[in-house]
Amino acid sequence: MTETEFDIIDELYFVNSFADIATTLALEEEELSQSLQELLKKGYVKCFFPDPDTEVDYNPATFREQGTHFYYLATKAGLMAHNSR
Repeated sequence: MTETEFDIIDELYFVNSFADIATTLALEEEELSQSLQELLKKGYVKCFFPDPDTEVDYNPATFREQGTHFYYLATKAGLMAHNSR
């Protein structure tokens, strides 16, 4: 897990929007987007849309266009990886 991925999971103990994560961590949209995709591929994060209660499947083909509108939450596996570091 990279330092950026670690910091992202630190923000995802509760559901959080892409915009709030970017602002809190002072990350550029592209860097945050790439890191979130890596976390989603690993199963460390799940995404929600159009509201924080509706989980959607990660689709790499559409993520670039839609990912900035999603909400995110760390999974149990993500929290375990985060806390075991």
